Amino acid sequence: VQLQASGGGLVQAGGSLRLSCTDSKRTSSNNGMGWFRQAPGKEREFVAAISWRGGATIYADSVKGRFTISRDNAKYTAFLQMNSLESEDTAVYYCAVDRTVSALHSASRRPYVYDYWGQGTQVTVSS
Repeated sequence: VQLQASGGGLVQAGGSLRLSCTDSKRTSSNNGMGWFRQAPGKEREFVAAISWRGGATIYADSVKGRFTISRDNAKYTAFLQMNSLESEDTAVYYCAVDRTVSALHSASRRPYVYDYWGQGTQVTVSS
């Protein structure tokens, strides 16, 4: 597994961005995907996660209703659509893979179940 996150950038408050996370080695299977973020001086926090089959998704309260996680397993890619961005969303966003058995049908917000992480993509929201 080798995750590559992309799609970050600079956007004005209220704008949108779509992040992508691709397993460039195309070896991940039956795995859940999660997005986390870390702002300067703050701890990493959970953002959103999706099960392998896509039937289960969960979100942090701070992004619920604004962000949408999805995936295209044929392309080994997960997405994070971010709308109505706020300055508080400024952070480095990381994607990660959950290879636990439960990831087939459920999504997890627990960082310790994720064993592969991407390099991160910077999202900056200007107010």
